[in-house]
Amino acid sequence: MRKNCLSFLGLTLGLVVLALAAGWSPAWGQAAGKAAVNPLIADFQRIMAAVVTADWQGSGQFFIMMQRVFSPLFLGVLLVMVVLFAAHYVLVGAKNFDHEGEKVFYYSILCRLVHALAAASFTILVFSGLLIIFGKVFHGGALVRTARYFHAPAAVVFVPASLVLFLLWVKDMLPAAYDLDWLLVFGGYLSRKKITVPAGKFNPGQKSWFWLAVGGGLVMAYTGYYLFSFSGDLPALRLAAVVHNLLGVVLLAMFMIHLYMALFAVKGSLQSMLTGYKSAEEVAQMHSEYWRRLS
Repeated sequence: MRKNCLSFLGLTLGLVVLALAAGWSPAWGQAAGKAAVNPLIADFQRIMAAVVTADWQGSGQFFIMMQRVFSPLFLGVLLVMVVLFAAHYVLVGAKNFDHEGEKVFYYSILCRLVHALAAASFTILVFSGLLIIFGKVFHGGALVRTARYFHAPAAVVFVPASLVLFLLWVKDMLPAAYDLDWLLVFGGYLSRKKITVPAGKFNPGQKSWFWLAVGGGLVMAYTGYYLFSFSGDLPALRLAAVVHNLLGVVLLAMFMIHLYMALFAVKGSLQSMLTGYKSAEEVAQMHSEYWRRLS
């Protein structure tokens, strides 16, 4: 704010100097012609040019360049993810487990309620954020304005929900030695056969999403507050916008992966978040280390 005030005062002072040097006479055209060769005016022009050039070379040029990149980047992520999911579903297929036999209680009612709140608010953030990103495609208007109206409140809901989930799940989300073995076989998701893979209550993919959603969500909330309130100087706002959008690309990709795994890759996976129970067969094969602790 102080920097903006100083810039405004400097510009005002420069205009006053310009007016005085020009004589502020009715014959402005003649005075302006003489002022063009006035050393004082030339100095002022050099100073103002230096300020504008420095800002452009500092963060302005990079910011403008990134604004041209974000929309294609988000579109690219959307298209690539859809193609990869379609290829995986056709070539590998979904994992099917017996959901009628023995079951394991997996998620408490508190976990399910808080997860539902976090999932719903995050989904609103994703869709409203994409509408804002592709605002030009929709020609702005009521649709994009509505997206903005939903975006900020959804963030207000998501942040506390994600913090509660953090407290509930952080112990099970810590890295373990067998996570490396899971990564080496991609959790068995690239095999048509059912294979037993080493994983605790949550596998490395779920752990990655957890840490990115909570940590990245807090960063998104912080930068989003800057952009929504329009507080801070211009370079800070530019930096907040770049960080917000770049992190948004990563979160979008991970969100789509999480959604695909829950809805398509593992049949009945979403059901466990509704009832709290998982198939014992699924736990034994996909979370073998956790199953061993339960046995």
